[in-house]
Amino acid sequence: MRILHIDNHQQRKYGHIRVSWALKLYTGLIRAGHNVLAFSDRDVAAFEAPLGIRELGKKKTNLRLLQTVEAFEPELIIFGHCDLIENSTFAEIRRRHPDIVLAACNNDPLFVPRNAANIDARCEVADAMFVSTGPEALDIFAGKRASLWHMPNPVDPSIDSADTSRLPTDDPALEADLLFCSKSQQHTQRGQLVSNLQNSLPEGFRFHTPGMFDQPTLWGRDYERKLAHSKMGLNLNRQEGYQWYSSARIAQMAGNGLLVFTHAAARFDEFMPSETLVYFRDESELQQLVAEFHCDDAKRQHWASNCRAFFHREINNTLYAQYIVEAATEVPFTHDYVWAPR
Repeated sequence: MRILHIDNHQQRKYGHIRVSWALKLYTGLIRAGHNVLAFSDRDVAAFEAPLGIRELGKKKTNLRLLQTVEAFEPELIIFGHCDLIENSTFAEIRRRHPDIVLAACNNDPLFVPRNAANIDARCEVADAMFVSTGPEALDIFAGKRASLWHMPNPVDPSIDSADTSRLPTDDPALEADLLFCSKSQQHTQRGQLVSNLQNSLPEGFRFHTPGMFDQPTLWGRDYERKLAHSKMGLNLNRQEGYQWYSSARIAQMAGNGLLVFTHAAARFDEFMPSETLVYFRDESELQQLVAEFHCDDAKRQHWASNCRAFFHREINNTLYAQYIVEAATEVPFTHDYVWAPR
């Protein structure tokens, strides 16, 4: 199938930022056997704009997208976080090419008002909308053109290639006992939990928190190296309690073999096997579990290995991409996707 994939493909980052769910979707579509063309709205806008000022290139970018559709003749258009592309442009694509299926993807949380508004608007023009929050929370977008689907955060075997679950605690390759990377301070109070956890840990425990407490944020190869040298990971979202919602870090950590602690309120146990993710309900329980797994290497390695294997087998980006294609085009599923409706 010919697929046009519209998103921020970060071409102007020149390799500095490499971990991206959009990139994983793009490579997954190719691995699934599709002919895929990438259209990076932000990069096109900067290229087309006077003096490289992106906002001045918005109108030209929408015209270039129409031109690309005419030339490539896609059967399916998958578009993600491409705010420079207007709904009117997608409506024009539909007018000119009524057989093209339009699938929208949104990997941001619903508790951010602007993001929920973006999903609502895209549901007016898309045939299918894929959101990283679970299906129970998507009813607020019902009644518009788009059918509503959950999509998980996938691993990519070529990116999430480390396996720290194989390493014992005393292995010199392990530089961090627990890792939490974050830079966002809006819509959250998780910084207090991280601070309290840090104060509760015994002397000598290596809790690394890049991006917090005035530490520099890690990107690209620096972030990949940090994952490859960490024993356990903390998956804290800005807000908890949304079914199946997590930031992309859950796949980044699990896929590289870190033992992952995540809040029970997201209810990942509804499709994740036992002895994979470690669930906590409050700060006290998190402290207890971190200490328990830190001191029991065999248990930590067993759970982390199970989790990594499950993500790579059942939540990899090839299956993820093919699921989006099949759901959007309304063909029978070719795989029993663990997150799909039963």
